Amino acid sequence: MKSELPATIPVSTMQAKRTALNVGGVALLTLSFQTLGIIYSDIGTSPLYVLNGIWPSSGPVPPQEDIIGGLSAIIWSLTMLPLLKYVVISLIFATREGEGGSFALFQGLYPASDPDHDADRTLTGESESRVPLSNHSTRRSFKEKIRFPLLLWSLFGTALTMSDGVLTPAVSVTSAVSGIAVAKPTVSSDIVPISIAFIIVLFFVQQFGTSKLAFTLSPIAFLWFLLLMGTGIYNITYFPGIFRAFDPSRAIMLFVRTKNYDLLNGILLAVTGSEAIFANLGQFNAASIRISFCSLTYPALVLAYLGQGARLIHDGEAAMDNIFYRTIPGPVNGALYWIMFTFAVLATLIASQAMITATFSLTQQVINLKSLPPIRMVHTSETIQGQVYVPAVNWILMIITIILVAVFDNLSSLTNAYGFAVATVMLSTSGLLAIQMFYVKKWPIIVPILFFLVWGFLDALFWGSSLKKVPHGAWVPLMMGCILEGIMVLWTWGKRLEDKFDGKNRMNLRHFIGVSPRSGRSSRCQSGFSTPIRNVQEDDENYLPQNLFFVEKSGSHDPDMIPNETTITVRKDLARIPVCALFYKIAQGQGVPHTFVGFTRQWPALPRVVIFLSVCVVPVARVAPEDRYIVDKARSLEGLYGVTYYIGFREEFDVKANEVVDKIVQLESAINPNAASVVEEIRAVSKDATHVAPHYHVMAKAVHTGFAAPVLNYLRKFFIEDLYRRLASMFPETANWQTSSNKIIHVGVNASI
Repeated sequence: MKSELPATIPVSTMQAKRTALNVGGVALLTLSFQTLGIIYSDIGTSPLYVLNGIWPSSGPVPPQEDIIGGLSAIIWSLTMLPLLKYVVISLIFATREGEGGSFALFQGLYPASDPDHDADRTLTGESESRVPLSNHSTRRSFKEKIRFPLLLWSLFGTALTMSDGVLTPAVSVTSAVSGIAVAKPTVSSDIVPISIAFIIVLFFVQQFGTSKLAFTLSPIAFLWFLLLMGTGIYNITYFPGIFRAFDPSRAIMLFVRTKNYDLLNGILLAVTGSEAIFANLGQFNAASIRISFCSLTYPALVLAYLGQGARLIHDGEAAMDNIFYRTIPGPVNGALYWIMFTFAVLATLIASQAMITATFSLTQQVINLKSLPPIRMVHTSETIQGQVYVPAVNWILMIITIILVAVFDNLSSLTNAYGFAVATVMLSTSGLLAIQMFYVKKWPIIVPILFFLVWGFLDALFWGSSLKKVPHGAWVPLMMGCILEGIMVLWTWGKRLEDKFDGKNRMNLRHFIGVSPRSGRSSRCQSGFSTPIRNVQEDDENYLPQNLFFVEKSGSHDPDMIPNETTITVRKDLARIPVCALFYKIAQGQGVPHTFVGFTRQWPALPRVVIFLSVCVVPVARVAPEDRYIVDKARSLEGLYGVTYYIGFREEFDVKANEVVDKIVQLESAINPNAASVVEEIRAVSKDATHVAPHYHVMAKAVHTGFAAPVLNYLRKFFIEDLYRRLASMFPETANWQTSSNKIIHVGVNASI
């Protein structure tokens, strides 16, 4: 007998994993230039409102030493937080996919295992979830014990960063538009509607994608930083002694002298946008972010603040009502004033882009990790998988931002809300970075301890100061963050229970489908329930179809026992019907999904062609048609195939049954060149395929925990059946499929979780 041909069509090019973007030369410089319009526009517009955030316009002019001390605090905050903590340190801790942010740090601590797509196509193997754990493996390490608290903490940081996507446009645009009132006091009552008009335009253009927006916005941001640098240098000439602010003792003496802890709320505004540096990492790479910050952003900001401080010392009361606009060189209605005003408005619109883009990136992360419902994402780049646009998130952000601008017509209330979210995210990031240093990087324990003592202390100072502002506006991001985290925690918990149920109930085909002895050439198969193996090189003309039946097992509680005469209680003959059905494997692993088990139990029939399909998104924009599907054939049972569907990150989910069948035919022809009748039959029954997807009807499983069981069971039932079940029905797995809904059958499965 001739040797068998392999029953797999290899697709080696599809085995690549997404990695961080790695470019050099001109491409790196171009990417660095793009970061100006996406990442640094937020922190770059802070000079519009920081000094008035420290010393409100309604208050007295601060003394010279207080101004120098305040500027010293700003400069060293910029140095310690965005420069050292984020640009130098945090970018080292990106995920292997190049993503950053609080949730990415959690992923780094608890990385997901690499999917085994060969195992997904194995229909008669055992799921890994069936491997019994040893007693030793049940002992959890300290790292595992803190996994759930760290998940809550990282999700809270992620939720607050997303809330920044609302607050940043509200604060930045309103601050810039308020400059009209300086030159034209008569239009001060129109600041809110003008701001809303700009915000609508801002969110409307998001659909064009990060790359196109970056090429449009980066030149504006570049000119804005040059203007800040130029005006700062000019203003410093009014009081060169302002360079004493580089002495950190001036900042310390400011708080010793004034004993005014609330000054930190205004200083905090100088570092808003720092979290966008890390959260936007997936859109660019570490090298491009470092180049643009160190070469332009940081020096421009330092010079701008020094210049404003020098003019405030020189001009005094005349500059207090709006320090940024009053310190622009030249007359109020002069050409430079309106140039700066125009670029300020444009820069604030761009500043909002930093947190909006970061929100899109974080949304992609949490959706991919099943911590948020599968809402539609649009990949906007052919080369960078991290550049996405999320329509639903975009319009929700716009609506909430407009509401905030309309309700908080007082700018100080908005900045109070803004500062709390920023401080909380920074503190969250410091804690997760310290833990990563020890567990992931394996650095000596003294390193993370010293890191957290220094940067955790700084973050805690800002957080403690902003916490006092909760009654005055900071409750807004706190409320939004708690609501969003509640949704993410509920979805994460529910999905993990669903996946656990799916893995536990995934079965080997041979454990519930039996094969009757066939007449005729019986030498080619064994009788009973063993696995018949065809001689794949023999002619098909004398081959008789298999007689299959569905079996229920009894006499043993071992789900892995292959059925025999002593274990069968129910036997249903399975008729082969001339159709093609695709059963989707939502969770990963060997065996067939519970959907198929339930399908054959309820309808004692088996389609002539059964395809079990799993999905793999690969780190390329598009997959060539010839590489899209890889097929394995189940040798134990005729007409059953395991298929992996490879899809590029920019492609829509659209499984074309005719393309899958072409691969199956190619495989059958390779196995047996004389299988013309089989090929003809497969093509005939596959002209109109049916797509079968699971629909889990989740039910809360009762738990027994002693006297607290009634309360715990009531809460489980409320969260699982009243909340999660309804949320899951609103966002089904098939929501983003391009397949016609007329061809999709949802098989209901009662899932007790």
